[in-house]
Amino acid sequence: MIGRGACVSIGILLGLFASAVHAQERYGVDIAEIVVTEPVALPLPMSSDRAHRSNRISSEPEPLRAGLAPPSAGLTFAQTLRATGQPATLLVAAYDGDTIEGIDLAALGAKDGLDVFDASAMVGEARLMAALAEGGARARYRVADLLPSGAMFDRHLATGTNFPAHASETGSPGVFNFPKFGMPTPPRSSLVVRAGTLMDYEVEICVRFDRDIRTMVDFETARKGFFLCGDFTDRALLVRLIDPNNIASGRGFSDSKSGPGYFPSGPFLVIPRDWRDFVRNERIVTRVNGEVRQDARGGGMILDFEALVAKAIAGGGEGRYTYLGKSVPLIENGIIPRGASVMSGTSEGVIFMPPMREDIVGGIIDHVLLGRFLSGRPLFFSIGNRFIRNELMAGRYLKINDRLEHASSTMGGLSVELIGP
Repeated sequence: MIGRGACVSIGILLGLFASAVHAQERYGVDIAEIVVTEPVALPLPMSSDRAHRSNRISSEPEPLRAGLAPPSAGLTFAQTLRATGQPATLLVAAYDGDTIEGIDLAALGAKDGLDVFDASAMVGEARLMAALAEGGARARYRVADLLPSGAMFDRHLATGTNFPAHASETGSPGVFNFPKFGMPTPPRSSLVVRAGTLMDYEVEICVRFDRDIRTMVDFETARKGFFLCGDFTDRALLVRLIDPNNIASGRGFSDSKSGPGYFPSGPFLVIPRDWRDFVRNERIVTRVNGEVRQDARGGGMILDFEALVAKAIAGGGEGRYTYLGKSVPLIENGIIPRGASVMSGTSEGVIFMPPMREDIVGGIIDHVLLGRFLSGRPLFFSIGNRFIRNELMAGRYLKINDRLEHASSTMGGLSVELIGP
């Protein structure tokens, strides 16, 4: 929960944001066009404890013990590359964190080069269950050699503030969607952190389907594969592009959350028998350099995946979102295509925290003494600029050489090393 002082600050900030919008309307300034690489601000003092502040989380008392879903609850699959360059599908029989024991579906009649849904359907559930029960021929594979569990598709349905505590810590009014762009990366990967960025993490549950989703009947009948995923965000870019009077518009989210390495995925695709029960109980955790930063279960979602899909289909064809300066719909032609991922949103514990009073006051001082009000720039620009400057100086966000880990109960784990350009 946000304290009374923070609520007051947020209230003041939203009022100033409204002033920014009025200035935009009066002077014709488009906030999305005001992008700077280095925040220019007066050398005002900053709170000494700023670098140590963080959002609180409610961790479960027992450490996460990663394993596999029992076959009676669902089957777990992974993919690796053959020497020929073709993907091979594996039925996962055991997992120790670094390696798996897998049954090669080619030995059961599946062809190489197929998606998990097609390869497993080719074999059939009865033979898959028999292979597990009879201890069919297994081989050991390194998790580092497994392919992304997300399909090789570059457009996804992302979700904002879908866990109550995360909505509170960010000051968001409710659940919203936006398109996310970029290919999934494997369970062991790296992410480039450039100067001037405020790189933040989010752990999420993702789902993809064995068919296009045009209607809710398609959703009900589709086979659903769940996997662990991450959602990186450059909060500096988000602050520069966001519509502060309408956060739910999704403005700025696609730009700040898309790009190479921004969509890491875990090693496993789990196809459960009862997807609601699976999501409700699945636990997801974030660790940064070994320290737990997020800890939640899928049952904490405000809107479940059925509701998220229904929401997207109902209004997804509208081109009210933007990406790289162009208008884009949430989903094209009102269809969630096969290969696209639907993301759950994240729980509490991200790095981002609302601007402090020193950001607001410092932004006002910058706006006046640096003469920005004379050029017609909105007050929001100066406040956001001050916020970015102070957060960069505090060094709270992800940095080069940090190691981020997302883990889950039964979808495996992933790790990302933060590197320089």
